[in-house]
Amino acid sequence: GLSPTLQELEVTVMDSRMCNNSRFWNGGIAPTMICFQGRHRGSAPAKGDSGSPLVCGKRPAVAGVMSFSSRVATDPFKPPVATSTVKYKKWIQKTLR
Repeated sequence: GLSPTLQELEVTVMDSRMCNNSRFWNGGIAPTMICFQGRHRGSAPAKGDSGSPLVCGKRPAVAGVMSFSSRVATDPFKPPVATSTVKYKKWIQKTLR
């Protein structure tokens, strides 16, 4: 079921070249995507987390929006993927006006 409490998960961003190699997403990751993994083994976004913000920095800012992961959320060879908001910053600002 859904949690009535907002959840958070500490993650580490992966190198996009590694994420795109044949052991992981095999070239399916575009420059507008961010791969990440949970800092603690076995931790990962769950089904229903799509659309959640990926926040980073000492002065927290949204860096991405959770997009997809593998069917098995903790599969180490299919890390979760977010869409980078940096690449769409101008469009987001224009749309919010």
